[in-house]
Amino acid sequence: MSSSLNFILDQVSKEKNIPREILIEAIESAMVTASKKKLGAAREIEASYDEETGEIELFEFVEVVEEVENSYYQITLHEAQEIDPETEIGDSLGLKLETDDFGRIAAQTAKQVIMQKIREAERESIYEEYHEKVGEIVNGSVQRVERGNLIVNLGTTEAILPRSETIPRENFRQGERIRAYLLKVEITAKGPKIVLSRSHPGFLIRLFEVEVPEIFEGVIKIMEATREPGIRSKIAVTTNDHDVDPVGACVGVRGSRVQNVVQELKGEKIDIIRWNPDPVRYVCNAISPAEINKIIIDEDRHAMEIVVLDEQLSLAIGRRGLNVRLAAKLTGWKLDVKSASRVADDFDKLFSPFTDIEGFNNTAMELLYDNGFRKLEDIAGSTVAELGDIIGTEGIDPEVLIERAAAEFHARKEAAENPVAEGEPAADKEADSATEAVSGDEPEDEPEDEPEDESGEVSEVEADSADDSETEVDTAAGDGVEPAVDSDEKPDAAADVEK
Repeated sequence: MSSSLNFILDQVSKEKNIPREILIEAIESAMVTASKKKLGAAREIEASYDEETGEIELFEFVEVVEEVENSYYQITLHEAQEIDPETEIGDSLGLKLETDDFGRIAAQTAKQVIMQKIREAERESIYEEYHEKVGEIVNGSVQRVERGNLIVNLGTTEAILPRSETIPRENFRQGERIRAYLLKVEITAKGPKIVLSRSHPGFLIRLFEVEVPEIFEGVIKIMEATREPGIRSKIAVTTNDHDVDPVGACVGVRGSRVQNVVQELKGEKIDIIRWNPDPVRYVCNAISPAEINKIIIDEDRHAMEIVVLDEQLSLAIGRRGLNVRLAAKLTGWKLDVKSASRVADDFDKLFSPFTDIEGFNNTAMELLYDNGFRKLEDIAGSTVAELGDIIGTEGIDPEVLIERAAAEFHARKEAAENPVAEGEPAADKEADSATEAVSGDEPEDEPEDEPEDESGEVSEVEADSADDSETEVDTAAGDGVEPAVDSDEKPDAAADVEK
């Protein structure tokens, strides 16, 4: 019996990955339940496993008294001393029970309790094992598909890979090996639920840790990563070792290291950029390969206005705004990309009413523009002290500037509210239209609105907040193509690798 039960305990412990002590505790609990079902629930019964004999021993504890009132819970001193001579009044004496006559029902109850305890222990063991692996890459094989979600066999248990966490357009066959990021482990009524992901930025980070030894060893650190799964991603790296090029190390010889990551991500383009503590330099690196002409920072709104040359606008924004959107997510800044010609037009339109004011030169105009004065009402609604702090009070009176801005603003507003052509009363225009209708002459069709020139549009992207809110893109200029950048020539630029 000893070798048999010990062998069973060892086998179950190994197969189910359950500690042997938990299995013994489950058997003891089952025997107590079965004995109480046979003898009565009120009995005080304990079970003990003997390692040497391999048997479960049951003991019923009774109180030693002078006169027995209830024979199920009490025993006389004379009877107790026959079992244990040192027994005294008031002691609790354990009487060994025979388990052979428990019967079929009690045995079935014991079996059910044991199986239930083993299932609970197995679930707890699985939860503890995989809960510690959250944020790591796990390997498995595709078991089946349920409602569009992949069920992945991890060996000891199954995990779910939701369709929403897969890379777009990727498909797997049954039995195919798969690598995924362990996203979370949840406790449910049916046991632990293990959720995987292949679209999470953490999957990209872990893949680089596998492919780049310097990252695994801590020489190179991955500061941030963001993805548009299956399309493009950006990853920011840095190092404290001046002899190591973090971008070049991640790319590898002829792109060997990053190509392995690209293949795992089904051809997803990866921009590897150098992280910088200076937010301006960091944004410049993140927006690459486009070259930035000027950056205006708004600390209050945590935003940056990026000015690029006209020919660089589509490259900075990227196809459907992807490049600037990823840069905004990566840096955490709200980015507003404008072309130089668009900024010049806005600049001339804003300051044209002030050209005749003495002392108001281009330097003062640029100071106002860079400090967020983009509309006439911004200037009209400011104070003399505020303008004086920005452009100074020498050579120009800020009060005159405010009065001129207010007058021009009201004039433009009034003109917009009464759009009547000069020299032609509104009544005459209505009479002309009526004459054309009576004569039967068909009025010429109004020209359709011409499509906007995308190259002159502005893309404004705000980085995702901590609650992972949706990124908003006002407009995107053109379908920009982002060429690969040689990390050896431009260490601060992104290394854009395409499969």
